Amino acid sequence: MDQYDVIEKHTLSGLDLVEKYIKFVKERTEIEQNYAKQLRNLTKKYSPKRGSKEEQECRFSNHQSFLDILNEMNDYAGQRELIAENMMMNICIELTKYLQELKLERKTHLSDGKKAQQSLESTYKQLDNSKKRFEREWREAEKATQYAEKTDQDINATKADVEKAKQQAHMRTHIAEECKNDYAAQLQKYNKEQNQFYFTDMPLIFNNLQDMDERRMRKLAQAYILYADTERHVMPIIGKCLEGITRAGTNVNEKNDSLVLIEQHKSGFERPGDLEFEDYSQGINRASSDSSLGTPKGPLDLLGKNKSKPFWLFSKKSKSSSSPLTPFSTPPAPSPANGPPSPKFGRDPLSYCLKEINKTVKPRISSFRTLRRTPAATEDFGHLPPEQRRKRLQQKIDDISKELQKELDQSEALGKMKDVYEKNPQMGDPASLAPQITQTTHNIERLRGELRECLLVLTNHLNKLVSPSSPDGAQSDESTPDASQAIYAEFDDDFEEEELSIPIGQCTALYNFPGVNEIGTIAMQEGEVLAVVEEDKGDGWTRVRRNNGDEGYIPTSYANITLNK
Repeated sequence: MDQYDVIEKHTLSGLDLVEKYIKFVKERTEIEQNYAKQLRNLTKKYSPKRGSKEEQECRFSNHQSFLDILNEMNDYAGQRELIAENMMMNICIELTKYLQELKLERKTHLSDGKKAQQSLESTYKQLDNSKKRFEREWREAEKATQYAEKTDQDINATKADVEKAKQQAHMRTHIAEECKNDYAAQLQKYNKEQNQFYFTDMPLIFNNLQDMDERRMRKLAQAYILYADTERHVMPIIGKCLEGITRAGTNVNEKNDSLVLIEQHKSGFERPGDLEFEDYSQGINRASSDSSLGTPKGPLDLLGKNKSKPFWLFSKKSKSSSSPLTPFSTPPAPSPANGPPSPKFGRDPLSYCLKEINKTVKPRISSFRTLRRTPAATEDFGHLPPEQRRKRLQQKIDDISKELQKELDQSEALGKMKDVYEKNPQMGDPASLAPQITQTTHNIERLRGELRECLLVLTNHLNKLVSPSSPDGAQSDESTPDASQAIYAEFDDDFEEEELSIPIGQCTALYNFPGVNEIGTIAMQEGEVLAVVEEDKGDGWTRVRRNNGDEGYIPTSYANITLNK
Protein backbone atom coordinates (compact mmCIF):
# COMPACT_ATOMS: atom_id res chain seq x y z
CA MET A 1 0.00 0.00 0.00
CA ASP A 2 2.94 2.24 0.69
CA GLN A 3 4.36 1.60 -2.85
CA TYR A 4 1.55 3.27 -4.71
CA ASP A 5 3.92 5.58 -6.58
CA VAL A 6 6.12 2.65 -7.61
CA ILE A 7 3.13 0.81 -9.10
CA GLU A 8 2.05 3.95 -10.91
CA LYS A 9 5.51 4.38 -12.47
CA HIS A 10 5.77 0.68 -13.38
CA THR A 11 2.46 0.63 -15.26
CA LEU A 12 3.44 3.84 -17.07
CA SER A 13 6.74 2.24 -18.10
CA GLY A 14 4.85 -0.77 -19.53
CA LEU A 15 2.65 1.48 -21.65
CA ASP A 16 5.74 3.34 -22.89
CA LEU A 17 7.23 0.01 -23.98
CA VAL A 18 4.13 -0.80 -26.04
CA GLU A 19 4.32 2.59 -27.69
CA LYS A 20 8.01 2.12 -28.39
CA TYR A 21 7.36 -1.29 -30.01
CA ILE A 22 4.65 0.22 -32.20
CA LYS A 23 7.12 2.83 -33.47
CA PHE A 24 9.70 0.09 -34.09
CA VAL A 25 7.28 -1.95 -36.23
CA LYS A 26 6.18 1.17 -38.14
CA GLU A 27 9.77 1.92 -39.08
CA ARG A 28 10.21 -1.72 -40.12
CA THR A 29 7.16 -1.45 -42.41
CA GLU A 30 8.60 1.71 -43.97
CA ILE A 31 11.84 -0.15 -44.65
CA GLU A 32 9.92 -3.04 -46.27
CA GLN A 33 7.86 -0.67 -48.40
CA ASN A 34 10.93 1.23 -49.57
CA TYR A 35 12.69 -2.08 -50.30
CA ALA A 36 9.73 -3.33 -52.32
CA LYS A 37 9.52 -0.02 -54.18
CA GLN A 38 13.20 -0.16 -55.06
CA LEU A 39 12.84 -3.77 -56.24
CA ARG A 40 9.91 -2.84 -58.47
CA ASN A 41 11.83 0.10 -59.92
CA LEU A 42 14.78 -2.20 -60.51
CA THR A 43 12.69 -4.78 -62.39
CA LYS A 44 10.98 -2.03 -64.38
CA LYS A 45 14.35 -0.55 -65.30
CA TYR A 46 15.65 -3.82 -66.74
CA SER A 47 12.37 -5.07 -68.25
CA PRO A 48 12.25 -4.76 -72.05
CA LYS A 49 9.93 -2.15 -73.49
CA ARG A 50 7.17 -3.15 -75.86
CA GLY A 51 8.32 -3.33 -79.43
CA SER A 52 11.95 -2.89 -78.47
CA LYS A 53 14.80 -5.05 -79.71
CA GLU A 54 15.16 -6.57 -76.23
CA GLU A 55 11.58 -7.83 -76.33
CA GLN A 56 12.24 -9.51 -79.67
CA GLU A 57 15.28 -11.22 -78.15
CA CYS A 58 13.00 -13.00 -75.65
CA ARG A 59 12.58 -15.84 -78.12
CA PHE A 60 15.97 -17.01 -76.87
CA SER A 61 15.86 -19.03 -73.67
CA ASN A 62 18.63 -17.08 -71.91
CA HIS A 63 16.82 -13.78 -72.56
CA GLN A 64 13.47 -15.30 -71.55
CA SER A 65 15.02 -16.67 -68.36
CA PHE A 66 16.23 -13.21 -67.41
CA LEU A 67 12.71 -11.91 -68.04
CA ASP A 68 11.38 -14.69 -65.80
CA ILE A 69 13.83 -13.63 -63.09
CA LEU A 70 12.54 -10.06 -63.33
CA ASN A 71 8.96 -11.33 -62.99
CA GLU A 72 9.89 -13.42 -59.96
CA MET A 73 11.62 -10.43 -58.37
CA ASN A 74 8.51 -8.39 -59.00
CA ASP A 75 6.47 -11.06 -57.18
CA TYR A 76 9.09 -11.09 -54.44
CA ALA A 77 8.64 -7.33 -54.04
CA GLY A 78 4.91 -7.94 -53.71
CA GLN A 79 5.57 -10.31 -50.80
CA ARG A 80 7.69 -7.66 -49.08
CA GLU A 81 4.79 -5.24 -49.49
CA LEU A 82 2.48 -7.88 -48.02
CA ILE A 83 4.77 -8.19 -44.98
CA ALA A 84 4.64 -4.44 -44.45
CA GLU A 85 0.86 -4.35 -44.89
CA ASN A 86 0.21 -7.23 -42.47
CA MET A 87 2.55 -5.79 -39.85
CA MET A 88 0.85 -2.43 -40.08
CA MET A 89 -2.66 -3.89 -39.88
CA ASN A 90 -2.15 -6.71 -37.36
CA ILE A 91 0.49 -5.16 -35.09
CA CYS A 92 0.65 -1.38 -35.33
CA ILE A 93 -3.03 -0.59 -35.70
CA GLU A 94 -4.17 -3.28 -33.26
CA LEU A 95 -1.59 -2.36 -30.62
CA THR A 96 -2.33 1.36 -31.00
CA LYS A 97 -6.00 0.72 -30.38
CA TYR A 98 -5.24 -1.57 -27.44
CA LEU A 99 -2.78 0.98 -26.01
CA GLN A 100 -5.49 3.63 -25.91
CA GLU A 101 -7.77 1.25 -24.02
CA LEU A 102 -5.01 0.47 -21.53
CA LYS A 103 -4.30 4.14 -20.93
CA LEU A 104 -7.97 4.81 -20.25
CA GLU A 105 -8.22 1.80 -17.93
CA ARG A 106 -5.06 2.77 -16.03
CA LYS A 107 -6.33 6.30 -15.64
CA THR A 108 -9.61 4.97 -14.19
CA HIS A 109 -7.87 2.73 -11.66
CA LEU A 110 -5.49 5.46 -10.53
CA SER A 111 -8.39 7.87 -10.26
CA ASP A 112 -10.28 5.41 -8.02
CA GLY A 113 -7.16 5.05 -5.83
CA LYS A 114 -6.80 8.79 -5.46
CA LYS A 115 -10.47 9.17 -4.60
CA ALA A 116 -10.22 6.53 -1.89
CA GLN A 117 -7.08 8.13 -0.49
CA GLN A 118 -8.66 11.60 -0.52
CA SER A 119 -11.76 10.25 1.22
CA LEU A 120 -9.63 8.71 3.97
CA GLU A 121 -7.62 11.89 4.40
CA SER A 122 -10.84 13.93 4.67
CA THR A 123 -12.18 11.60 7.37
CA TYR A 124 -8.91 11.87 9.23
CA LYS A 125 -9.12 15.67 9.17
CA GLN A 126 -12.61 15.53 10.63
CA LEU A 127 -11.33 13.18 13.31
CA ASP A 128 -8.46 15.48 14.13
CA ASN A 129 -10.73 18.50 14.33
CA SER A 130 -13.18 16.72 16.66
CA LYS A 131 -10.29 15.56 18.79
CA LYS A 132 -8.84 19.06 19.13
CA ARG A 133 -12.28 20.48 19.90
CA PHE A 134 -12.86 17.84 22.53
CA GLU A 135 -9.48 18.65 24.08
CA ARG A 136 -10.20 22.36 24.09
CA GLU A 137 -13.71 22.07 25.49
CA TRP A 138 -12.60 19.63 28.18
CA ARG A 139 -10.01 22.11 29.39
CA GLU A 140 -12.58 24.87 29.46
CA ALA A 141 -14.93 22.61 31.42
CA GLU A 142 -12.19 21.88 33.95
CA LYS A 143 -11.47 25.59 34.36
CA ALA A 144 -15.18 26.32 34.79
CA THR A 145 -15.48 23.57 37.42
CA GLN A 146 -12.47 24.84 39.33
CA TYR A 147 -13.82 28.39 39.21
CA ALA A 148 -17.21 27.27 40.51
CA GLU A 149 -15.57 25.42 43.40
CA LYS A 150 -13.39 28.41 44.22
CA THR A 151 -16.39 30.79 44.14
CA ASP A 152 -18.35 28.46 46.37
CA GLN A 153 -15.58 28.56 48.99
CA ASP A 154 -15.17 32.30 48.75
CA ILE A 155 -17.02 33.91 51.68
CA ASN A 156 -17.20 37.23 49.92
CA ALA A 157 -19.02 35.70 46.89
CA THR A 158 -22.72 36.14 46.80
CA LYS A 159 -25.10 33.31 46.27
CA ALA A 160 -25.90 34.59 42.79
CA ASP A 161 -22.22 34.52 41.89
CA VAL A 162 -21.96 30.95 43.13
CA GLU A 163 -25.01 29.83 41.16
CA LYS A 164 -23.75 31.50 38.04
CA ALA A 165 -20.35 29.84 38.34
CA LYS A 166 -21.93 26.44 38.84
CA GLN A 167 -24.19 26.89 35.82
CA GLN A 168 -21.19 27.92 33.73
CA ALA A 169 -19.24 24.87 34.87
CA HIS A 170 -22.20 22.59 34.16
CA MET A 171 -22.61 24.03 30.65
CA ARG A 172 -18.91 23.64 29.88
CA THR A 173 -18.95 20.09 31.13
CA HIS A 174 -21.96 19.32 28.95
CA ILE A 175 -20.27 20.79 25.87
CA ALA A 176 -17.13 18.80 26.65
CA GLU A 177 -19.21 15.63 26.85
CA GLU A 178 -20.74 16.34 23.43
CA CYS A 179 -17.31 16.94 21.95
CA LYS A 180 -16.16 13.70 23.50
CA ASN A 181 -19.04 11.80 21.93
CA ASP A 182 -18.39 13.48 18.56
CA TYR A 183 -14.72 12.61 18.76
CA ALA A 184 -15.58 8.99 19.54
CA ALA A 185 -17.95 8.84 16.56
CA GLN A 186 -15.37 10.37 14.23
CA LEU A 187 -12.75 7.97 15.48
CA GLN A 188 -15.01 5.00 14.82
CA LYS A 189 -15.82 6.31 11.34
CA TYR A 190 -12.16 6.86 10.49
CA ASN A 191 -11.15 3.42 11.68
CA LYS A 192 -13.87 1.88 9.58
CA GLU A 193 -12.86 3.83 6.45
CA GLN A 194 -9.21 3.11 7.09
CA ASN A 195 -9.96 -0.59 7.33
CA GLN A 196 -12.01 -0.34 4.13
CA PHE A 197 -9.19 1.55 2.41
CA TYR A 198 -6.35 -0.81 3.31
CA PHE A 199 -8.15 -4.14 3.19
CA THR A 200 -10.69 -3.68 0.40
CA ASP A 201 -10.42 -0.61 -1.83
CA MET A 202 -6.68 -0.39 -2.43
CA PRO A 203 -6.11 -4.16 -2.80
CA LEU A 204 -8.88 -4.19 -5.42
CA ILE A 205 -7.35 -1.26 -7.27
CA PHE A 206 -3.89 -2.82 -7.14
CA ASN A 207 -5.27 -6.15 -8.37
CA ASN A 208 -6.94 -4.38 -11.27
CA LEU A 209 -3.68 -2.63 -12.13
CA GLN A 210 -1.81 -5.92 -11.89
CA ASP A 211 -4.35 -7.65 -14.15
CA MET A 212 -4.12 -4.76 -16.62
CA ASP A 213 -0.33 -4.91 -16.70
CA GLU A 214 -0.32 -8.68 -17.15
CA ARG A 215 -2.78 -8.41 -20.02
CA ARG A 216 -0.54 -5.76 -21.56
CA MET A 217 2.44 -8.10 -21.35
CA ARG A 218 0.47 -11.00 -22.89
CA LYS A 219 -0.69 -8.78 -25.74
CA LEU A 220 2.84 -7.52 -26.28
CA ALA A 221 4.16 -11.08 -26.28
CA GLN A 222 1.58 -12.03 -28.93
CA ALA A 223 2.72 -9.05 -30.99
CA TYR A 224 6.32 -10.28 -30.70
CA ILE A 225 5.26 -13.69 -32.03
CA LEU A 226 3.09 -12.14 -34.74
CA TYR A 227 6.12 -10.13 -35.89
CA ALA A 228 7.87 -13.39 -36.78
CA ASP A 229 4.74 -15.19 -38.02
CA THR A 230 3.98 -12.36 -40.45
CA GLU A 231 7.24 -12.94 -42.26
CA ARG A 232 7.11 -16.71 -41.86
CA HIS A 233 3.68 -16.76 -43.52
CA VAL A 234 5.07 -15.45 -46.82
CA MET A 235 8.20 -17.59 -46.73
CA PRO A 236 6.63 -20.40 -48.86
CA ILE A 237 5.73 -17.91 -51.58
CA ILE A 238 9.15 -16.28 -51.35
CA GLY A 239 10.61 -19.78 -51.63
CA LYS A 240 8.56 -20.33 -54.79
CA CYS A 241 9.94 -17.08 -56.19
CA LEU A 242 13.46 -18.27 -55.51
CA GLU A 243 12.60 -21.67 -57.03
CA GLY A 244 11.31 -19.82 -60.09
CA ILE A 245 14.63 -18.00 -60.38
CA THR A 246 16.46 -21.33 -60.12
CA ARG A 247 14.11 -22.84 -62.71
CA ALA A 248 14.80 -19.90 -65.01
CA GLY A 249 18.48 -20.76 -64.83
CA THR A 250 17.88 -24.42 -65.62
CA ASN A 251 15.58 -23.49 -68.53
CA VAL A 252 18.43 -21.92 -70.47
CA ASN A 253 18.96 -24.12 -73.53
CA GLU A 254 22.03 -22.97 -75.39
CA LYS A 255 21.60 -25.49 -78.23
CA ASN A 256 18.01 -24.46 -78.86
CA ASP A 257 18.98 -20.77 -78.78
CA SER A 258 21.54 -21.43 -81.48
CA LEU A 259 18.90 -23.20 -83.61
CA VAL A 260 16.46 -20.32 -83.07
CA LEU A 261 19.13 -17.84 -84.20
CA ILE A 262 19.83 -19.96 -87.29
CA GLU A 263 16.14 -20.25 -88.14
CA GLN A 264 15.59 -16.54 -87.59
CA HIS A 265 18.42 -15.28 -89.75
CA LYS A 266 18.94 -17.95 -92.41
CA SER A 267 18.72 -16.32 -95.83
CA GLY A 268 17.56 -19.22 -97.99
CA PHE A 269 20.25 -18.56 -100.60
CA GLU A 270 21.85 -21.59 -102.20
CA ARG A 271 25.57 -22.07 -101.80
CA PRO A 272 27.55 -21.40 -104.97
CA GLY A 273 28.81 -24.35 -106.95
CA ASP A 274 32.39 -25.06 -107.98
CA LEU A 275 33.95 -22.82 -110.58
CA GLU A 276 34.83 -24.54 -113.83
CA PHE A 277 38.31 -24.37 -115.29
CA GLU A 278 38.50 -21.93 -118.19
CA ASP A 279 41.16 -23.11 -120.59
CA TYR A 280 42.39 -20.01 -122.43
CA SER A 281 44.85 -22.15 -124.38
CA GLN A 282 41.92 -23.48 -126.43
CA GLY A 283 41.04 -20.02 -127.70
CA ILE A 284 37.85 -19.63 -125.68
CA ASN A 285 37.34 -15.96 -125.01
CA ARG A 286 36.16 -14.78 -121.61
CA ALA A 287 33.00 -13.19 -122.92
CA SER A 288 31.65 -16.43 -124.37
CA SER A 289 32.69 -18.29 -121.25
CA ASP A 290 30.82 -15.91 -119.04
CA SER A 291 27.66 -16.24 -121.13
CA SER A 292 27.83 -20.02 -121.34
CA LEU A 293 24.80 -21.76 -119.89
CA GLY A 294 26.94 -24.54 -118.51
CA THR A 295 29.25 -22.30 -116.48
CA PRO A 296 27.94 -21.20 -113.13
CA LYS A 297 28.39 -17.70 -111.83
CA GLY A 298 30.90 -17.01 -109.12
CA PRO A 299 29.93 -16.41 -105.52
CA LEU A 300 30.20 -12.64 -105.90
CA ASP A 301 27.77 -12.70 -108.82
CA LEU A 302 25.26 -14.93 -107.02
CA LEU A 303 25.34 -12.90 -103.81
CA GLY A 304 25.43 -9.49 -105.48
CA LYS A 305 28.68 -8.57 -103.70
CA ASN A 306 30.97 -5.78 -104.82
CA LYS A 307 33.78 -7.42 -106.81
CA SER A 308 36.18 -4.70 -105.81
CA LYS A 309 36.01 -5.77 -102.17
CA PRO A 310 37.16 -9.10 -100.69
CA PHE A 311 34.45 -11.60 -99.76
CA TRP A 312 34.32 -12.74 -96.12
CA LEU A 313 32.03 -15.52 -95.02
CA PHE A 314 31.28 -14.09 -91.59
CA SER A 315 31.30 -10.38 -92.41
CA LYS A 316 28.60 -8.15 -90.87
CA LYS A 317 25.58 -7.89 -93.12
CA SER A 318 24.30 -4.51 -94.21
CA LYS A 319 20.71 -3.37 -93.94
CA SER A 320 20.01 -4.18 -97.58
CA SER A 321 21.66 -7.60 -97.90
CA SER A 322 22.12 -10.80 -95.92
CA SER A 323 24.96 -13.21 -95.53
CA PRO A 324 24.50 -16.42 -97.55
CA LEU A 325 25.43 -18.57 -94.56
CA THR A 326 24.70 -18.24 -90.90
CA PRO A 327 27.67 -18.86 -88.62
CA PHE A 328 25.94 -21.79 -86.91
CA SER A 329 24.51 -23.59 -89.94
CA THR A 330 25.91 -26.91 -91.16
CA PRO A 331 27.00 -26.70 -94.83
CA PRO A 332 25.36 -29.35 -97.08
CA ALA A 333 27.24 -31.24 -99.73
CA PRO A 334 27.95 -29.08 -102.83
CA SER A 335 25.93 -29.86 -105.96
CA PRO A 336 27.10 -29.37 -109.57
CA ALA A 337 25.46 -27.00 -111.98
CA ASN A 338 22.24 -28.27 -113.55
CA GLY A 339 22.34 -31.09 -111.00
CA PRO A 340 19.76 -32.07 -108.37
CA PRO A 341 18.11 -29.27 -106.35
CA SER A 342 19.67 -27.83 -103.21
CA PRO A 343 19.14 -29.83 -100.00
CA LYS A 344 16.98 -26.87 -98.92
CA PHE A 345 14.08 -28.34 -100.93
CA GLY A 346 14.84 -32.06 -100.56
CA ARG A 347 14.59 -34.43 -103.48
CA ASP A 348 11.29 -33.07 -104.75
CA PRO A 349 11.09 -29.24 -104.99
CA LEU A 350 7.40 -29.38 -105.92
CA SER A 351 6.55 -31.30 -102.76
CA TYR A 352 8.40 -28.73 -100.68
CA CYS A 353 6.46 -25.88 -102.29
CA LEU A 354 3.11 -27.60 -101.79
CA LYS A 355 3.99 -28.27 -98.17
CA GLU A 356 4.91 -24.62 -97.62
CA ILE A 357 1.74 -23.41 -99.34
CA ASN A 358 -0.44 -25.80 -97.32
CA LYS A 359 1.25 -24.54 -94.15
CA THR A 360 0.89 -20.81 -94.80
CA VAL A 361 -1.62 -20.02 -97.56
CA LYS A 362 -4.16 -22.82 -97.57
CA PRO A 363 -5.76 -21.96 -94.18
CA ARG A 364 -6.57 -18.54 -95.57
CA ILE A 365 -7.52 -19.47 -99.16
CA SER A 366 -11.25 -19.30 -98.36
CA SER A 367 -10.73 -15.66 -97.50
CA PHE A 368 -8.57 -15.21 -100.59
CA ARG A 369 -11.35 -16.38 -102.94
CA THR A 370 -13.99 -14.12 -101.40
CA LEU A 371 -11.93 -10.95 -101.04
CA ARG A 372 -12.86 -8.07 -103.24
CA ARG A 373 -10.14 -6.75 -105.50
CA THR A 374 -9.58 -3.49 -103.68
CA PRO A 375 -6.36 -1.69 -104.66
CA ALA A 376 -3.92 -1.65 -101.74
CA ALA A 377 -0.30 -0.73 -101.48
CA THR A 378 1.45 -3.77 -99.96
CA GLU A 379 5.08 -3.97 -99.01
CA ASP A 380 6.48 -7.16 -100.55
CA PHE A 381 9.80 -7.21 -98.61
CA GLY A 382 11.60 -7.93 -101.86
CA HIS A 383 14.89 -6.65 -100.42
CA LEU A 384 15.02 -9.57 -97.91
CA PRO A 385 16.43 -13.06 -98.48
CA PRO A 386 13.84 -15.69 -99.51
CA GLU A 387 13.34 -17.32 -96.11
CA GLN A 388 13.23 -14.00 -94.26
CA ARG A 389 10.84 -12.61 -96.82
CA ARG A 390 8.47 -15.56 -96.34
CA LYS A 391 8.48 -15.03 -92.56
CA ARG A 392 7.84 -11.30 -92.85
CA LEU A 393 4.97 -11.86 -95.28
CA GLN A 394 3.53 -14.51 -92.96
CA GLN A 395 3.78 -12.12 -90.01
CA LYS A 396 2.12 -9.32 -91.96
CA ILE A 397 -0.74 -11.63 -92.96
CA ASP A 398 -1.28 -12.54 -89.30
CA ASP A 399 -1.27 -8.87 -88.24
CA ILE A 400 -3.75 -7.88 -90.94
CA SER A 401 -5.96 -10.85 -90.03
CA LYS A 402 -6.07 -9.78 -86.38
CA GLU A 403 -6.91 -6.21 -87.31
CA LEU A 404 -9.57 -7.43 -89.73
CA GLN A 405 -11.12 -9.55 -86.97
CA LYS A 406 -11.36 -6.48 -84.71
CA GLU A 407 -13.10 -4.51 -87.44
CA LEU A 408 -15.52 -7.38 -88.11
CA ASP A 409 -16.38 -7.58 -84.41
CA GLN A 410 -16.92 -3.84 -84.29
CA SER A 411 -19.12 -3.98 -87.39
CA GLU A 412 -21.23 -6.73 -85.81
CA ALA A 413 -21.57 -4.72 -82.59
CA LEU A 414 -22.61 -1.59 -84.49
CA GLY A 415 -25.19 -3.62 -86.39
CA LYS A 416 -26.71 -4.95 -83.17
CA MET A 417 -26.72 -1.47 -81.66
CA LYS A 418 -28.47 -0.10 -84.74
CA ASP A 419 -31.17 -2.79 -84.44
CA VAL A 420 -31.70 -1.87 -80.79
CA TYR A 421 -32.03 1.83 -81.67
CA GLU A 422 -34.52 1.04 -84.42
CA LYS A 423 -36.67 -1.03 -82.06
CA ASN A 424 -36.28 1.40 -79.16
CA PRO A 425 -35.94 4.97 -80.53
CA GLN A 426 -35.81 6.41 -77.02
CA MET A 427 -32.41 4.76 -76.51
CA GLY A 428 -30.75 6.54 -79.45
CA ASP A 429 -30.89 7.64 -83.07
CA PRO A 430 -29.90 4.91 -85.56
CA ALA A 431 -28.71 7.58 -87.98
CA SER A 432 -26.01 8.64 -85.50
CA LEU A 433 -24.27 5.30 -86.09
CA ALA A 434 -24.06 5.75 -89.85
CA PRO A 435 -20.60 7.45 -89.88
CA GLN A 436 -19.12 4.73 -87.68
CA ILE A 437 -20.68 1.95 -89.76
CA THR A 438 -19.40 3.57 -92.97
CA GLN A 439 -15.90 3.97 -91.55
CA THR A 440 -15.86 0.39 -90.25
CA THR A 441 -17.04 -0.93 -93.64
CA HIS A 442 -14.31 1.08 -95.36
CA ASN A 443 -11.70 -0.32 -92.97
CA ILE A 444 -12.90 -3.88 -93.59
CA GLU A 445 -12.68 -3.43 -97.36
CA ARG A 446 -9.23 -1.89 -97.04
CA LEU A 447 -7.93 -4.68 -94.81
CA ARG A 448 -9.41 -7.35 -97.09
CA GLY A 449 -7.63 -5.74 -100.02
CA GLU A 450 -4.34 -5.68 -98.12
CA LEU A 451 -4.81 -9.29 -97.05
CA ARG A 452 -5.53 -10.33 -100.64
CA GLU A 453 -2.40 -8.57 -101.87
CA CYS A 454 -0.25 -10.17 -99.17
CA LEU A 455 -1.62 -13.63 -100.00
CA LEU A 456 -0.87 -13.06 -103.69
CA VAL A 457 2.68 -11.92 -102.92
CA LEU A 458 3.28 -14.90 -100.63
CA THR A 459 1.88 -17.35 -103.18
CA ASN A 460 4.05 -15.94 -105.96
CA HIS A 461 7.08 -16.01 -103.67
CA LEU A 462 6.59 -19.70 -102.82
CA ASN A 463 5.95 -20.43 -106.49
CA LYS A 464 9.32 -18.87 -107.36
CA LEU A 465 11.04 -20.94 -104.71
CA VAL A 466 9.79 -24.13 -106.42
CA SER A 467 10.96 -23.16 -109.90
CA PRO A 468 14.74 -23.87 -109.97
CA SER A 469 16.69 -21.34 -112.05
CA SER A 470 19.56 -21.99 -114.37
CA PRO A 471 22.97 -20.56 -113.45
CA ASP A 472 22.48 -17.53 -115.70
CA GLY A 473 19.21 -16.57 -114.01
CA ALA A 474 16.84 -18.01 -116.68
CA GLN A 475 14.16 -20.39 -115.53
CA SER A 476 14.13 -23.98 -116.72
CA ASP A 477 11.70 -24.56 -119.53
CA GLU A 478 10.85 -28.01 -118.34
CA SER A 479 10.33 -27.45 -114.62
CA THR A 480 8.55 -24.10 -114.41
CA PRO A 481 5.27 -24.75 -116.26
CA ASP A 482 4.82 -28.18 -114.71
CA ALA A 483 5.46 -26.92 -111.21
CA SER A 484 3.06 -24.02 -111.60
CA GLN A 485 0.33 -26.25 -113.02
CA ALA A 486 0.90 -28.78 -110.24
CA ILE A 487 0.51 -26.08 -107.59
CA TYR A 488 -2.84 -24.85 -108.87
CA ALA A 489 -4.00 -28.40 -109.51
CA GLU A 490 -3.17 -29.21 -105.90
CA PHE A 491 -5.19 -26.17 -104.76
CA ASP A 492 -8.19 -27.20 -106.79
CA ASP A 493 -8.02 -30.79 -105.62
CA ASP A 494 -7.66 -29.77 -101.99
CA PHE A 495 -10.66 -27.45 -101.99
CA GLU A 496 -12.95 -29.43 -104.22
CA GLU A 497 -12.40 -32.88 -102.75
CA GLU A 498 -10.20 -32.56 -99.71
CA GLU A 499 -9.22 -35.80 -98.07
CA LEU A 500 -9.17 -35.86 -94.27
CA SER A 501 -5.67 -36.35 -92.91
CA ILE A 502 -5.03 -38.70 -90.01
CA PRO A 503 -4.95 -36.91 -86.61
CA ILE A 504 -1.54 -36.82 -84.97
CA GLY A 505 -2.82 -36.10 -81.48
CA GLN A 506 -5.49 -34.23 -79.56
CA CYS A 507 -5.80 -30.98 -77.60
CA THR A 508 -7.99 -29.48 -74.91
CA ALA A 509 -8.96 -25.81 -75.13
CA LEU A 510 -7.68 -23.74 -72.21
CA TYR A 511 -9.54 -20.56 -73.23
CA ASN A 512 -12.40 -19.50 -75.48
CA PHE A 513 -11.37 -18.54 -79.02
CA PRO A 514 -13.91 -16.94 -81.42
CA GLY A 515 -12.36 -17.99 -84.72
CA VAL A 516 -13.04 -16.34 -88.08
CA ASN A 517 -13.78 -18.34 -91.22
CA GLU A 518 -12.45 -15.56 -93.41
CA ILE A 519 -8.89 -16.09 -92.15
CA GLY A 520 -8.99 -19.87 -91.72
CA THR A 521 -9.35 -20.08 -87.93
CA ILE A 522 -11.90 -22.16 -86.06
CA ALA A 523 -13.87 -21.27 -82.94
CA MET A 524 -13.51 -23.33 -79.76
CA GLN A 525 -14.84 -23.25 -76.22
CA GLU A 526 -12.87 -23.73 -73.01
CA GLY A 527 -12.59 -27.45 -72.21
CA GLU A 528 -13.47 -28.58 -75.78
CA VAL A 529 -11.45 -31.55 -77.07
CA LEU A 530 -10.25 -31.36 -80.67
CA ALA A 531 -8.13 -33.60 -82.89
CA VAL A 532 -4.72 -32.24 -83.92
CA VAL A 533 -4.22 -32.49 -87.68
CA GLU A 534 -1.04 -30.46 -88.08
CA GLU A 535 1.31 -29.32 -85.33
CA ASP A 536 2.70 -25.83 -84.85
CA LYS A 537 5.36 -25.04 -87.48
CA GLY A 538 6.81 -22.18 -85.48
CA ASP A 539 4.23 -19.51 -86.40
CA GLY A 540 2.13 -19.98 -83.24
CA TRP A 541 -0.86 -21.76 -84.94
CA THR A 542 -1.96 -25.39 -84.78
CA ARG A 543 -4.43 -26.99 -87.19
CA VAL A 544 -7.26 -28.96 -85.55
CA ARG A 545 -10.46 -30.78 -86.53
CA ARG A 546 -13.83 -31.30 -84.87
CA ASN A 547 -15.78 -34.56 -84.94
CA ASN A 548 -18.09 -33.08 -87.59
CA GLY A 549 -15.14 -32.56 -89.94
CA ASP A 550 -14.71 -28.79 -89.47
CA GLU A 551 -11.05 -27.84 -89.63
CA GLY A 552 -9.16 -24.66 -88.91
CA TYR A 553 -6.30 -23.10 -87.02
CA ILE A 554 -6.18 -22.18 -83.34
CA PRO A 555 -3.49 -20.36 -81.30
CA THR A 556 -1.10 -22.96 -79.93
CA SER A 557 -0.93 -21.19 -76.56
CA TYR A 558 -4.73 -21.45 -76.17
CA ALA A 559 -4.75 -25.25 -75.87
CA ASN A 560 -3.04 -28.10 -74.05
CA ILE A 561 -1.70 -30.27 -76.89
CA THR A 562 -0.78 -33.94 -76.64
CA LEU A 563 0.78 -35.58 -79.71
CA ASN A 564 0.69 -39.30 -80.42
CA LYS A 565 3.96 -41.09 -79.80
